Amino acid sequence: MKKIIQCSSLKVLVLLLILLGSSEIYAQYGYGNNGYGSRGGYGYGRQRSSIPQAQTPAEEPKPKTAEELVDGEMPRITEALGLNAFEQAVLSSVLKKYVQERIEAQILKLPPEKMAEVYENITKRQDEELKAGLPLEKYEAFVALQKDGVSKTIKKKNKKKKKEKRKKPKN
Repeated sequence: MKKIIQCSSLKVLVLLLILLGSSEIYAQYGYGNNGYGSRGGYGYGRQRSSIPQAQTPAEEPKPKTAEELVDGEMPRITEALGLNAFEQAVLSSVLKKYVQERIEAQILKLPPEKMAEVYENITKRQDEELKAGLPLEKYEAFVALQKDGVSKTIKKKNKKKKKEKRKKPKN
């Protein structure tokens, strides 16, 4: 009888060692799929850091340069005024020069009275240079464009074209 008890206690001991050993292996090496976790990754699910992640503030967009501002508006201005390549080049270069001066004046952050005086001076010099470089009708159209805005000028131009098409008799 002692032999049977010794034999069965030995079996129980071996069984207990196998069960404890297998749970240890199971806990240490994951679930068996791909070796380390079921996603083929490195762990046992989503890993979280104990260090909180700081929210980085979004970078403020850099202010556009004078060239970028003028180049962005030139196609619309050209369409509104019907400029040829030479007139477009003259207008573009003059605008870039004086837009740059306006940007520099803004950077100085002068008092409002002084700023108005500086802007008026810049506008006066810009107008003189544009008068010298553009034909009179194009210059006047540009001045009207500045007063009305590009969108209104394009709409007016389109209305004129529609009226002219209506007036022409069809043959």
